[in-house]
Amino acid sequence: QVQLVESGGGLVQRGGSRRLSCAASGRTFSRYTMGWFRQAPGKEREFVAAIRWSDGSTAYADSVKGRFTVSGDNAKNTVYLQMNSLKPEDTAVYYCAANSGYSLLERDMDYWGKGTLVTVSS
Repeated sequence: QVQLVESGGGLVQRGGSRRLSCAASGRTFSRYTMGWFRQAPGKEREFVAAIRWSDGSTAYADSVKGRFTVSGDNAKNTVYLQMNSLKPEDTAVYYCAANSGYSLLERDMDYWGKGTLVTVSS
């Protein structure tokens, strides 16, 4: 069983930055894909960014490309989401998810964290 715990959420001003962390425990995830998803008030959950642990390749939603960066620290079994130039529309609960393969699809994610709230003030 893999457990994922997100942290780093909070209140940030428009244009500011915030770094989210996702710590994994219970299994090694050297071959895992780690994804970030978010759910804004009144909206469906959507893909944000992902990293393939095996080779470090990344993917981003168009809405965050150029502003967000996903990275990982193998020694700490932790994935990060660096968020810059934040906008009010980035306000959401951010979730960390993982699967044992290479999929970026929400339906293929096997493990989920409980989420961390990011609020961007205007």
